[in-house]
Amino acid sequence: MPMKQFKIVIEKHSDGYVAYPIGVVGAIVGQGDTYEEALSDVKSAIACYVEVFGKEMLEDTPCVEVFIAEAVIAV
Repeated sequence: MPMKQFKIVIEKHSDGYVAYPIGVVGAIVGQGDTYEEALSDVKSAIACYVEVFGKEMLEDTPCVEVFIAEAVIAV
């Protein structure tokens, strides 16, 4: 089976972890009580996404670099 590498963002929140792939069109999110659980869940979500929508949906994921920035906004 062909493999594809994804960049995954994993955020730590007060109530657990949230993970999502960078550069994939559509809502794919994983969550868990630990980093490992969130990563496993998002990998499962990506596999399900491919099963439902087809691997063609992943062909346009050109994201090579990811940057994190902070911004101050008046609210």
